[in-house]
Amino acid sequence: MPIATAFILSVTFHHIMRWKNLTRRFRYYLQYFPLTINAFIIGVAFWIIIRIITPEPLGKGEEVSSFRPLILLMGKAALWFIAALILFSLLSCMLCWLYFLWLQRKGRGQFIFSVKPAEKNKGLVLEVFLEKARRPFLGFIKGRLFYDQYRISDNFVLASNKRKERQFWREGITGKNVFELPDIKEYTIEGGFVYFVDMLQLFSLPVRQKINGRFYRLPDNIGSTTKEVQPRKTEQTDIRIDQMRKVQGEYLNYKDFESGDDVRRVVWKVYAKSRELVVRIPEVHEPYASHIYFYASFHSTFPGGRQSGLFGAEMLNFYKNRVWTAYEVLSRKDWELRYIADQNLNIAETTTKDEWVQRTISQSQWQDSSPITGYFKPAHGSVLCISSFNDPEELVDLLSSCSPDTVIYYIKLSHTFKHFLPWNWLKRIFMYAPEDRLKKIRSRWLFSPLRIQILKREKAIEAILNNSNVTVGQL
Repeated sequence: MPIATAFILSVTFHHIMRWKNLTRRFRYYLQYFPLTINAFIIGVAFWIIIRIITPEPLGKGEEVSSFRPLILLMGKAALWFIAALILFSLLSCMLCWLYFLWLQRKGRGQFIFSVKPAEKNKGLVLEVFLEKARRPFLGFIKGRLFYDQYRISDNFVLASNKRKERQFWREGITGKNVFELPDIKEYTIEGGFVYFVDMLQLFSLPVRQKINGRFYRLPDNIGSTTKEVQPRKTEQTDIRIDQMRKVQGEYLNYKDFESGDDVRRVVWKVYAKSRELVVRIPEVHEPYASHIYFYASFHSTFPGGRQSGLFGAEMLNFYKNRVWTAYEVLSRKDWELRYIADQNLNIAETTTKDEWVQRTISQSQWQDSSPITGYFKPAHGSVLCISSFNDPEELVDLLSSCSPDTVIYYIKLSHTFKHFLPWNWLKRIFMYAPEDRLKKIRSRWLFSPLRIQILKREKAIEAILNNSNVTVGQL
């Protein structure tokens, strides 16, 4: 039965993805269509007006109204005026469009863009510059980027003139827009479009732009408190620090009593049982224990979690924000923090280590090749982030070799779609409801079989953590 269910789910998922790809391709090629929805509305209105002003043959005995010729004349004059206005609008748009095509053929008319985070990490700010371009009379120039296999961004407007310093002539057209992206990850730009739109917004003449680039939507800090974390020894003892720092002795490890050891550190309970003198390893100034190793597991043994489309993607965004929050708060401590990724990623060179970590977290995906038992090193790791997708049995094996100083941050993925329904309903009665990107998916999540499975696993993981001796935190 499980094999048959998995087969049905895989076939269904394949057909859904195929349909989505076809839809994206259709939307992409639709960008070359030069007419807007306004053009179809105006066309229907023209057809109705023409039918109205076209004189119908009179029947026997009918008399022509004295006002009818005047009304028909006024209707025709208005129709010709509107037609001339549309023609002028189209000619102005076509001239600017043809001029820009000529610029591109001459190697000019470059499309230059830059992306940077918006204030409070609410989306990205997209700054675009179109060299030497001219706007249609009272018209617009718009643009779009397409990325990640025919995904298309929203339209952005280029409305500002950029002039050369101390010169009257314009250097080009610029625009600045907030660019919102659905997922926390790296995006690959595969091209773009520039549209010349007339003043009546009836025509949208496209020009395809050959541009390439990459940009990230980075995880956000959600604001949270963290547990106290102690560093462990580094892998290589030839790496020293400028200032020695105190490191707690390993409470569970003892050594035999030797001449010169402080008798106050003798473990008398061990002596009473085995008649052997042993002493605890004291707190020392260790020049090699200078780092806190931070691990975050993206391992998933949940096929439904990775293949459930929007559910898995939104849970991944939720998890990345929590992992980055824990890392950023711990990075403010005195100890140097080192992030250990559980997957091989090609990250571009960054100016700071924290930027590299943020991009690494942003680019990470759910994976099934690196389980936590082989990924986390209890002898060196101080912090480990786990999710509801991790295997409870593997977690039991891992925790058996962890000390009480190990901090485990458990991130419940079911909280991705958690909200307070009575409070939201109350707000909708008295005020306008804010836009919520997860509004539609929450209703589907409420009746999804995946929700029951994840809640069951979360209870199992929570029971395992409560019965362990590690320090547990939640984000």
